[in-house]
Amino acid sequence: MGELRADWRLRLRREDAHGPVCGAGVLVDQDTALTCAHVVRRPDAVMWLEFAENGGLEPVSARVMPGGWLADGPGGEDVAVLRLDSPRPQARRAPLETGLWGGMEVYATGYAEGFDDGMSLWGRIGGVSGEQVQLDAVTRSEVVRAGFSGAAVCTRPEEDRPTRVVGLVVSWRGDLGAALPEDNRLSFSYLIPVGRIAEISPLIKELTSPGAWDHGFEERLGRWFDDPDEDPVKITVVPPGSGKDRSLRHLAHRAHVVHRGGASRPDLIDHALDQVTFPAGEYLAYWDWLRGAKARPERAADRAPVRPVTVLVDGLDEEPQPGPLIEILSRLRTFGFRLLLVFRHEGGPGWAASRDLLLRPALLHHADTLLDRLQRAEFSRAIRRDIVDSASLGSVTETADRHRATRRLLDDVRDPQQQLTRLRALIRTLRADLRRCGDR
Repeated sequence: MGELRADWRLRLRREDAHGPVCGAGVLVDQDTALTCAHVVRRPDAVMWLEFAENGGLEPVSARVMPGGWLADGPGGEDVAVLRLDSPRPQARRAPLETGLWGGMEVYATGYAEGFDDGMSLWGRIGGVSGEQVQLDAVTRSEVVRAGFSGAAVCTRPEEDRPTRVVGLVVSWRGDLGAALPEDNRLSFSYLIPVGRIAEISPLIKELTSPGAWDHGFEERLGRWFDDPDEDPVKITVVPPGSGKDRSLRHLAHRAHVVHRGGASRPDLIDHALDQVTFPAGEYLAYWDWLRGAKARPERAADRAPVRPVTVLVDGLDEEPQPGPLIEILSRLRTFGFRLLLVFRHEGGPGWAASRDLLLRPALLHHADTLLDRLQRAEFSRAIRRDIVDSASLGSVTETADRHRATRRLLDDVRDPQQQLTRLRALIRTLRADLRRCGDR
């Protein structure tokens, strides 16, 4: 089955960070959450949002965003859109789904009295009651209750299709008016569909549109951050206001250093040097070298951090003078820093220089490093298999030797784009061969 924990499932407190638990909510992006208006009570209230299933994320205060009090709108929907007082990009957002049909198996996790850590109830989508949708529980004890308001109604998790959020719990009703669902003869839960919320909230409509996110880009960029064997320099184009742009904003926190195009280059140097350990009293020597005023300090390459440092340059083509910035980035490569270079327009200022001065040298060096690792891995495997003798010394690393010949030919390719294409193909092959040799 699918994942058990979800960062986007929120527990809400009223008044302050230690106030009473009053309901649930859903994180829909790093700045925004959904809950019921009756949980918030009034448009000027301050709520506290807790990431109940991820203790590593700090609680955050939130308040109704402009236009987010939907209870007073034309439909009078029991929904409030909250803006977090500080973003939480580290949290995974809820995957929203506007499709809903009768018989769909769903569940919701709320925080009823005595269950502050959460309890989950299952049911199936039933009929409609105005703009709300009935949720049929198997038994009356599985009808939602106080503490579930604002909870995400989710599809059944499956390995080939992850959980999707299709609505918010808004209420329950019993035919006798008793305080608990099981004390009534008939009891039903009710939800408001995500599709309906999108109709009345422009922001939710935007977040649920087909181009709201670039999931493929997120997966590729996530792999780049996770795997130091990925390309040491990555160049990507992210058009402003696109789904790719929104996805980038959710992943930018993973970079150790973030520099916006046009921002202070001295600040970039300061933040980069925070990641480097060097002898006492030599800060200015490194600072002057990075800005191009003095020669490189001795043994600068030996100061490379044990774990690779990632630098994100967001909007390199928005830099008034890309040349000096590219020179600083080239020097940072001495420390083994990995670079993610984001252009807002393909072919913008600094494009060719970034390719020729940063990307190509980094990939050529990366290929050489992978070749050395492959040669060592092949030789180690031959020793383990006890096949190394005077007659076989020249053949146990034949795969690496063959690839090294291909690598030498790349130096004769004069067309930059053609060289990059062949270089990337070689690197992919080397990674595959290393995996086969058990080197990861």
